[in-house]
Amino acid sequence: MQVEERDQNVEVEDMEDDFEEVVKLQTVGINVSDIKKLQSAGIHTVKAIWQSTMKQLTAIKGMSEAKAQKVKEAANKIQNFGFVSGSSIAEQRKKLIRISTGSKEFDKLLGGGIETMSITEVFGEFRTGKTQLCHTLAVVGQLPDEMNGGNGKVIYIDTEGTFRPERITDIAERFEVGADQVLENITYARAYTSEHQMDLLIAVGAKMIEEHYSLIIVDSATALFRVDFHGRGQLAERQQKLAQFLSKLTKLAEEFNVAVLITNQVVSDPGGGAMFISDAKKPIGGHIMAHSSTTRLYLRKGRGEQRVCKIYDSPNLPESECIYQLSKGGITDPSD
Repeated sequence: MQVEERDQNVEVEDMEDDFEEVVKLQTVGINVSDIKKLQSAGIHTVKAIWQSTMKQLTAIKGMSEAKAQKVKEAANKIQNFGFVSGSSIAEQRKKLIRISTGSKEFDKLLGGGIETMSITEVFGEFRTGKTQLCHTLAVVGQLPDEMNGGNGKVIYIDTEGTFRPERITDIAERFEVGADQVLENITYARAYTSEHQMDLLIAVGAKMIEEHYSLIIVDSATALFRVDFHGRGQLAERQQKLAQFLSKLTKLAEEFNVAVLITNQVVSDPGGGAMFISDAKKPIGGHIMAHSSTTRLYLRKGRGEQRVCKIYDSPNLPESECIYQLSKGGITDPSD
């Protein structure tokens, strides 16, 4: 079967209650030229205005402090971002979607799959299945609800040049969907520097206004920051830039109700009791990464093509682990 073309009218109608486009500021006194300035800076929704500080708004070319304040006041007239009741948050959480990983055991571990409105981080050594999970979710993210998919297009930011269309074809065949249409529904970008990686996120908001997306994949989130910032002398600047990148991802996840999957690398932890623990590894990014990722998953090698996923950190999932397998069709349950 073919992955059906997204009916943009239907998707826009479904998403109307979730975000207000920044163009609606015209109705409360903001002129078109100032709205275009906001859009050029990657601010495409009213919520994105409240997710920006006055310093960030005034840094936009042609946006004075008075204009920025006027924009904030106008945004508040369209949507209230003050206090709400706990029941309102519970109602909002009902819109959350969980996208299958391709493995029933993996999904069970996650309470149903990779969830929207948050960042899920996977980290581990090479050949533990990080990029294979990204490829699998790039397909499953497009599948309809009845197949535990995300029913939307997918953003794929590749920082290490590991995206392979032929892997997408193999996984699409497993799920009996048209490979050509699946590839067409993946919006891909190769990032070459940490600055380029950040700039790509500015363009993501504009794309999500135009079409319905279910998932953002960044493989990997930290690699280019490690390359661009060297030694302890640049560590503080690296962490600040990484924090800005992860903050923007979090805002996009909440703004558009999309899932965000990022991969991360590991380093040996000399101070982690290596003589007592056979697998003393820690993820890169320190406290910045730890506080930005909602769910953290540690992947490690098992027997043959089997791999193990452990819940490393989560606000609502118990510490547990599962076994999954790498196959031609992506992430699957163990065959034995």
